[in-house]
Amino acid sequence: MIAITSVEAQSRFGELIDRSQREPIEVTRRGRTVAYVVSEHDMKELVDLRKRRQEAAHWYAQYRQKLKSTPEAASLTDADINQLVHELR
Repeated sequence: MIAITSVEAQSRFGELIDRSQREPIEVTRRGRTVAYVVSEHDMKELVDLRKRRQEAAHWYAQYRQKLKSTPEAASLTDADINQLVHELR
């Protein structure tokens, strides 16, 4: 990934957009990262990943809530749950 300053990004915007189709561009200001320029494809992947992560977290929260009403589940430790998850993969 290349890094350019915000001043360079302003003056070379067309080139920045073209380059972002091949790789993400890090934009810095005063030595600190302030933004990234990514292709539409990369952005769609990021949005899809975020959506899937939120759906998985929601499903897991509902699952944990449902298990609370089961006496056997109350005695499971995190290690037990991890082992069960790995066995199911």
